[in-house]
Amino acid sequence: MEGTHTMPETVAPAVPPTPPVPLSALLAREDLGLRQIAGPSDPGIVIHWAHTSEMADPYPYLLGGELLLTAGVHVPDAAGSGAYFDDYVSRIVAAGGAALGFGLAPVHDTVPRALVAACDAYQLPLLEVPPQTTFSGVARAVWQLMAQARLAELRRVTEAQRSLASAASRPDPVPSVLRRLAQRVGGWAVLYGPDGTKVAEAGQEPEDAARGALGQLATVVRPVSDTGRAPSSATDTLAGTHLAAYALGTGQGFVLGVATPHREPGDHTIASVAAVLLSLLTGEHHSSAGAARSSALVRLLLGTPPPEVAPLLGAERWVVVHARPEGQAPDAVAASALGAALGSTLVDLADGVVRVLVPADREPAPQPGWALGVSAAVAPGDWPAADAQAARALARARATRTALVRHGNRHALADLVPPGEAETHARALLGPLTATPALTETLRTWLSLHGSWDRTAVALSVHRNTVRQRIARCAALLDADLDDADVRMELWFALRHL
Repeated sequence: MEGTHTMPETVAPAVPPTPPVPLSALLAREDLGLRQIAGPSDPGIVIHWAHTSEMADPYPYLLGGELLLTAGVHVPDAAGSGAYFDDYVSRIVAAGGAALGFGLAPVHDTVPRALVAACDAYQLPLLEVPPQTTFSGVARAVWQLMAQARLAELRRVTEAQRSLASAASRPDPVPSVLRRLAQRVGGWAVLYGPDGTKVAEAGQEPEDAARGALGQLATVVRPVSDTGRAPSSATDTLAGTHLAAYALGTGQGFVLGVATPHREPGDHTIASVAAVLLSLLTGEHHSSAGAARSSALVRLLLGTPPPEVAPLLGAERWVVVHARPEGQAPDAVAASALGAALGSTLVDLADGVVRVLVPADREPAPQPGWALGVSAAVAPGDWPAADAQAARALARARATRTALVRHGNRHALADLVPPGEAETHARALLGPLTATPALTETLRTWLSLHGSWDRTAVALSVHRNTVRQRIARCAALLDADLDDADVRMELWFALRHL
């Protein structure tokens, strides 16, 4: 196969990830008046930015993909009779320059003929920039065209996301998603099973060599065992056909393969969305185990006690995970993807927090971009208590900027006091606060974070002055000195049993 596999951690590309601008689009701008006078006029020629340089050797200053603009200040008087322009153009081509723009006036009235000949010889597009057009105007036009291309690409990706989500809701969701994906990227989409066979496919099937290469690429992202690690995606190119494989997050070995004759900037995002949807469609909730879990959820809603439905859920003990992303609020797709990463389809999204019910034998691990709070392992009857544990653990994780915080479940002195007596004592001690839940939760968080105003404010998503006011109110209602370590210890004991 031509090319190399692209793994999750790769070096940055030589050109930026912004959509390139067709050279023909720049030439079509009447306000610029640019004219191509040498080099190929292939409509596929694109530029990634514009750069001005009057250096005799611009090679060290080019990154590749530029429209290099020059007024010829660097050109010596005798340049036309020697190899100056050949050397100059060859260095631009060697640096990956996409095109050369030569400005008329104030240095040159016409483009040197030797430069035209050199650009034809090295197949470098040469543009004549008229005197009334400034280089900054050309650069601005490039960025305007690039912004328009970016907006069009974003619209394309958004429309594709909606289209794929609609396809996933059809009675035949997997074939529908593959058909819609193939249409959106203009190629072939195939779903490989755990054994490498084709489960479903859609679109224009490529040549035999490309099909075989895509099948081999799928093996790169499929773990060789339950504990094996593999990249989440890989790409390659064969005879002009772009190939990509995406491991589905089901843990069952399914792989999405995509082959396209052209590779647009948004294709990877569109295929990634399709991979997430296919992960959900091929996941455990579509198996017999998933049907049993659906049945268990229905029975819970109809009033069956949790311990009676536990056998249908397939685990005796569970942990509750609360999670929030570091940036924007999560959506349903992100929540489902997190559940898949944690090994569970029991996912709930509300108020910007994702809650996942995970079998205790699937140890939750930190997830990139998320803050996680994990409860102790409990039986189904103790799910509500575990939910509260996970919420407090998440608050601590966010306040301390820790990827994952687990609720402590080791034995403590509190275990020596019968739960009933401890609860009675807690209600009596904290009675003045119970009418205002915000005070109780603020005191609990503040004590857990060792009296830090700033970290408590972060955990509760309030201003630090609000924390100070609430703690002062707690001290007044309890008639207690919250700077006293013994008082803090007793209050913490009571809060744990409230």
